[in-house]
Amino acid sequence: QVQLVESGGGWAQVGGSLRLSCTLSGTRFSANTMNWYRQDPGKQRELVASITWHNITNYADSVKGRFTISRDNTGKALFLQMNSLKPDDSSVYYCNTDGVRNAAGAVRRGAYWGQGTRVTVSS
Repeated sequence: QVQLVESGGGWAQVGGSLRLSCTLSGTRFSANTMNWYRQDPGKQRELVASITWHNITNYADSVKGRFTISRDNTGKALFLQMNSLKPDDSSVYYCNTDGVRNAAGAVRRGAYWGQGTRVTVSS
């Protein structure tokens, strides 16, 4: 059973930093495109950052220049370095992948989500 597990959330001061991690398990394959989303109660889930298998990255305008998404070479770990944090960054952050790929590059599509990790930013 494919699972994504986030860690690294918590509290940070305004202007501070946090690093989120996400680990893929339950499959011998690697994750394809991986994403960080965030969601507040009653609001739509927002795409924060994404990284493709080829390490092409994309960021929401609200986090550009402050957040950095990265992944390890195994394709099973995802990170989000969050710097210069603002109160508006407070949310529950979710890890997501759009599928898993084998060594030959074939992708089995499927939306996999982690359980979320809460980030709180205050002064």
